[in-house]
Amino acid sequence: GLGDVYKRQENIRNGGTCMTRNLFSRYASDDNNPDWENHIERETQLYHRKSDIRSEYERDYTRILHSLAYRRLKHKTQVFFNIDNDHICTRMEHVQHVESVSCTIAKFLGLNVDLTRAIAMGHDLGHAPFGHEGEVELTRIRKDFGMDRFWHERNSLRIIDNIELLEDDKSELKNLDLTYAVRDGIISHCGEVDENGIFPRKEKIDLDTFCEPGQFQAYTWEGCVVKVSDKIAYLGRDIEDAVRINFIGEKEIDELAKISQKYGVETINTTVIIHNFITSICENSSPQQGIRLSDKYNKMLKEIKDFNYTAIYNNEKFKVYRDYVALVIRSIFNTLMKTYDVCNPYKSLDNIDCMKEAYPMLAGDFYKHIKVYSNIQGDNEKYKNKKIYGNIETKEIYAQAIIDYISGMTDRYAVEIFNELLKY
Repeated sequence: GLGDVYKRQENIRNGGTCMTRNLFSRYASDDNNPDWENHIERETQLYHRKSDIRSEYERDYTRILHSLAYRRLKHKTQVFFNIDNDHICTRMEHVQHVESVSCTIAKFLGLNVDLTRAIAMGHDLGHAPFGHEGEVELTRIRKDFGMDRFWHERNSLRIIDNIELLEDDKSELKNLDLTYAVRDGIISHCGEVDENGIFPRKEKIDLDTFCEPGQFQAYTWEGCVVKVSDKIAYLGRDIEDAVRINFIGEKEIDELAKISQKYGVETINTTVIIHNFITSICENSSPQQGIRLSDKYNKMLKEIKDFNYTAIYNNEKFKVYRDYVALVIRSIFNTLMKTYDVCNPYKSLDNIDCMKEAYPMLAGDFYKHIKVYSNIQGDNEKYKNKKIYGNIETKEIYAQAIIDYISGMTDRYAVEIFNELLKY
């Protein structure tokens, strides 16, 4: 029961051990884990300092923390587009919630907290501006060019592998080059498929083989913990925001009260959901049973999630917002796509340059983006990153470059660019 959980927690705080921690601790370090070398493998080795005291996963965590993509999360929509309301949850705050929940669970279970924290920090770097509505419009654009859907888990991996850059000890800008375990946990974190008792997969795979969200489970227990924590973190907070801005009314609040009564909890908010679900996971998880909630709380989680989809995420009140997001993203994309020269891709940069007089911010920033990630006029020796667009030989590559550029935008920046397009 919960009393036993509290005893185990007290035991941990006092420096002792408990059965749950003993069962999971063999996976947390290189002592007994046969997959350890696979976990810490990097595509390209990072530079090392003799005085560096950080673990491989601590380095990943700080590399994400120092990245521009992470900083931009503070101005990206979680659910409610409200760039002027400081009290509405942003993508960055959500990431911090996931970090808090997952690290609490990982610490209790005896898993690697540094790995858990790094996955949690990076798991949403690939979200487009305007939350999932931005993702919907980018999917439509991709389909226009024969591409598959845009999904943020894969885009997060694309950003950390190919887009985001950091200066090294020689002031050269290079890709993040995170460990396999962190990269895997990020692309594997989709928690929209309802399941209880999550186990890590047994084999290391090429992460580019992911074709859809949730196709494979994470390779580590820590990745499984982040996956579960993602759901726990957003359900209650999204409800609180909906109540705060009067997005839902008394009818929906009464429905929540009935759910809370049904499961014998005080109320349904972030505090109650996070506490009860964390405790349930710590009490019920084991290498034999997987990372799991009790049956009671698993049913409660599904019921709250269904409520959120009906009352919040699929609410008709979002219609105008959806139309606005589609207009903003499509307008930016179409404006940039017109600059592509089918006969001579090298002239595309000249076309962008000519656009600077009309749209200085849009053209100037996209011009820099193309130069950094392509071979065209890429003469700056400071940039040692992958040139993922090559010579932009095809229209599809150019479209992908624009999608990468748009997906990295904050809500605020996308609106600024759109407003620039409105000027004459």
